[in-house]
Amino acid sequence: MYNWSVDEKQFKKQNPREYRLWRLTQLINYGLDGERIDQQEFKVSWSEIKDKIDPKTRLYLEYLVWNKKPSLRNIKKTF
Repeated sequence: MYNWSVDEKQFKKQNPREYRLWRLTQLINYGLDGERIDQQEFKVSWSEIKDKIDPKTRLYLEYLVWNKKPSLRNIKKTF
């Protein structure tokens, strides 16, 4: 994934934790492009990034990772 709007080297150097969360969010929202996400890192970071992820993708990831079935109200709201 190539991001043209952010100087990733500088961002990573200045604030590594925020960079890691930002990068994880970018990979989920815009595609992995052949990369893999570490499942443990994903689970640890979930509470901080879940509000920044597309609602449909968020429901799908919650189902895949935690087997959390979405309620009918959430499905109607997002689909």
